[in-house]
Amino acid sequence: MQQTERIVESFIRMLDEIPNWIASIIIIAIAVVAGAVIHRLVYRLLKSTTKESGLLWRSLVGRTEQPVRLAIFATAMAIGSSVAPLTDYQDGVVRHILVLVLIGLLAWTARIALHIWMTIYLRKFELNAPDNLMARKHVTQSRILQRVANVLIIMIAFSWAMMTFEPVRQYGVSLLASAGAAGLVVGLALQPVLKNIFAGIQLAITQPIRIDDALLVEGEWGKVEEITSTYVVVKIWDWRRLVLPLSYFIEHPFQNWTRETASLIGTVTIFLDFAVPVAKLREKAQEIARQSPLWDGDVFAVQVVDFHETVMQVRILVSARNSPDAFDLRCEVREKLITFIQEEYPETLPRTRAVLTGPEGPSIKVSAKPVEGAIHPEDGRAPESGGA
Repeated sequence: MQQTERIVESFIRMLDEIPNWIASIIIIAIAVVAGAVIHRLVYRLLKSTTKESGLLWRSLVGRTEQPVRLAIFATAMAIGSSVAPLTDYQDGVVRHILVLVLIGLLAWTARIALHIWMTIYLRKFELNAPDNLMARKHVTQSRILQRVANVLIIMIAFSWAMMTFEPVRQYGVSLLASAGAAGLVVGLALQPVLKNIFAGIQLAITQPIRIDDALLVEGEWGKVEEITSTYVVVKIWDWRRLVLPLSYFIEHPFQNWTRETASLIGTVTIFLDFAVPVAKLREKAQEIARQSPLWDGDVFAVQVVDFHETVMQVRILVSARNSPDAFDLRCEVREKLITFIQEEYPETLPRTRAVLTGPEGPSIKVSAKPVEGAIHPEDGRAPESGGA
């Protein structure tokens, strides 16, 4: 004990003999090093304790390590500066730095707390489930609000830090009061950012789109892959990415194929000759649907929806659990149905009829050549007239 006291006394005498600013640096450095040692020992113990614990505790320890280190350094710096021989100006600078560190630490802690709470909240929702409407709803709402909250936290922390400087505080007050040309310029410059932030809040509340929603937007079909605080990423069916601002989904119309439910009705349109037996066609189409694992058994219909000059338009409706299944089911029905027609009723494929006038009088000639473009399974357009 006496030896320790002698070491401390000799250290104090050494500090008295050197300039005050050097002594202050040494004292603050010793305090920071001591804080780093304490932090390392505490977190080594915490990591070994939570090694066999759940994911939540391991994540909590891992995510709080850096902000806790910053908090310990700030505390050590405050303790060191309180005993260091600083001048009034130096003490004011150190205290100002500590205030900025405290603001940053509060913002950092708020973001970590928000992330941990969001992770715990979203663990009970599974996006890979067959019926994931509720999961998509909560995940989308939570992620949008989380990103908006992160932006607001950063903006508030930055504003708070800038307000600690006297000149900037006055400028900030005038800016918030919309006074001066500089305030107008900054306000106009931030208009697109604020527009997307408020659009994000509106999307989170009303939810016209959600994560993993199937959309038809800008003539492209794809799924919502990511929703950030300013833009939406749509993964198109051929793996391209379509990036759109959040405000787009507030100001422009688009198709959401999974708004209330993932189930969809697929349409297959075929143009056939009037001689085709519709009853047999209906039986075969129903047999194809029943044998397909893609059909959900909800909707099925075969109807003659229109007559044209040379063909009639037959529409087949089949439902599926989601849009990819509906697309594959439509292709399957087309392929198997056209094979059935070619094998059983080839004479019912679209043909062109012509009336020929000769010396013996008019006669009817029927060409067995199918009309080019007679089958339009996608858009249901009438076939173009062909030659005899």
